[in-house]
Amino acid sequence: MTSIEGAPAAKGVRSSRPVGPDDNVRLGVIAALFTYTLWGVLPLFFKLLEHVDPAGVVANRILFSLVLVVAILWMRGQFGEVRAALKDRRTVLALALSAVLIAGNWLIFIWAVGNGHVLEVSFGYFINPLVSVAIGMVFLGEKLTRTQVIAIGVAVVAILIQAVGLGTIPWVALALAFSFGFYGYVRKTVNVGSAAGLGIETAVLVPLSVVYIGYLLAGPAPDFYADPFTTMLLVMTGPLTAVPLVMFAFAARQLRLSTIGMFQYIAPSMQFLSAVVLFGEELSPARLVSFALIWLSLAIFSVGSFRSRGRDPRPA
Repeated sequence: MTSIEGAPAAKGVRSSRPVGPDDNVRLGVIAALFTYTLWGVLPLFFKLLEHVDPAGVVANRILFSLVLVVAILWMRGQFGEVRAALKDRRTVLALALSAVLIAGNWLIFIWAVGNGHVLEVSFGYFINPLVSVAIGMVFLGEKLTRTQVIAIGVAVVAILIQAVGLGTIPWVALALAFSFGFYGYVRKTVNVGSAAGLGIETAVLVPLSVVYIGYLLAGPAPDFYADPFTTMLLVMTGPLTAVPLVMFAFAARQLRLSTIGMFQYIAPSMQFLSAVVLFGEELSPARLVSFALIWLSLAIFSVGSFRSRGRDPRPA
């Protein structure tokens, strides 16, 4: 038996295999699969909380997310990163804006799930990558390739078909795509880690969340904490928010951007199946055509992205 370096191993001694790049990639793939699969089944979870005021669910989600993020920051010894970020006025303002964007995204998502609009949720997260590309073009001066322009054009046609066919603009899908797209844009411009950034974002929102929870418990809503099962679900919104974000940050460090890009379609695909198979939402001809066009646009977008990276000698 020989060691990794090629030197003979001592008899009777088991040489421990060092962790190498392949192990990091493997762990990154597992983390990405876990993250996007969990995001894909979130409609099933939040469907169990449809009897709770959506804003109340978001308020609890913010509160319990902060509790878990503080624990993560403490275990990692990252409070210094939080203090450094808080000293920069521009960083604080940017994170306050991103906090509003992500809270709005959560509120629309939870409302949509509770009111039978999971197909629109799926549609929104399918078009989100294309929205992010458009935001990068407008606000960051990023140049679009020909295939990206075609992909965005096909997506616009898909949105118009759904609007005409359903007789209304798919505002849930657009609101989810643009709120998350601009959230990503704001976080991209701020030099702060995932856990520290989420900690500051939730801390900004916690005072309003606590006030709103108190308002609900004072009269307008039933005492949802009186039901142990509902209380347990509300507490779980914290880990279900913070853990996948931390796992995603880990995966993003280990994998190529093109690899991460292929995983991002897992969640909306699972949401689409949940809407049609489990929740019985109607897949009208207009919706079917619009989804088909979105899938076509994403295929064009993905092929173009791979080709452009193949021509670029720099590592992704």
